[in-house]
Amino acid sequence: MTPFIAELIGTMLLILLGNGVVANVVLKGTKGNNSGWIVITAGWAFAVFVAVTVAGPISGAHLNPAVTIGLAIAGKFAWSQVASYIIAQLLGAMLGAFLVWLFHKDHFTITEDEGGKLACFSTGPAIRNTVSNMIGEIIGTFVLIFVIFYLAGPELSMSSATDVKIGLGSIGALPVAILVWAIGLSLGGTTGYAINPARDLGPRIMHAILPVKGSSDWSYAWIPVVGPIIGASLAAYLYMALI
Repeated sequence: MTPFIAELIGTMLLILLGNGVVANVVLKGTKGNNSGWIVITAGWAFAVFVAVTVAGPISGAHLNPAVTIGLAIAGKFAWSQVASYIIAQLLGAMLGAFLVWLFHKDHFTITEDEGGKLACFSTGPAIRNTVSNMIGEIIGTFVLIFVIFYLAGPELSMSSATDVKIGLGSIGALPVAILVWAIGLSLGGTTGYAINPARDLGPRIMHAILPVKGSSDWSYAWIPVVGPIIGASLAAYLYMALI
């Protein structure tokens, strides 16, 4: 599997499970209807764990243009690969959103709340205020990227003649999942914590394409794209200033 395919599949899984939990909570008639914000944030965290576990060994599991750009700014990722990673992430997000719609198609049909149906694809603010919404996405993404710079995969080193080192495999995805869970719980209530341009834009495009009634809210769509890029850039520059 190539890094492009890994980013595409990883982001597809991220959106399938992440937006899938939103659909399970929001759409009418599901078994998880009205189960609340804790379920949504937990589901997104577990989605991150699954996606990072699959894509991590191949591509590094960026799964997010903000991560890719932040790492490139910090000199930890080649700029020549940025465009291909972002394209893969966007396509994966679109595919994941399509699968969420396909899986919950009957429930989309019986749900009358157009805003709720859009929430199964993309984010939206609790209170619409451009400056506040932008600040929320910048801060949320700043926390994500800044902490990622300091995350290291867990490993057990044994000092001996052979210097044995035993990796813990998918457990390395756990810190990122916990980080995303923390951001959702603490910083996600104002904008829905996109913190990922592909996670918001790809599904929003699919909402506009698929037969789902309601506006795709394009007037807001630029904030979950621009805000995370600014937040990632600030995190990268601060990290470089501190090392």
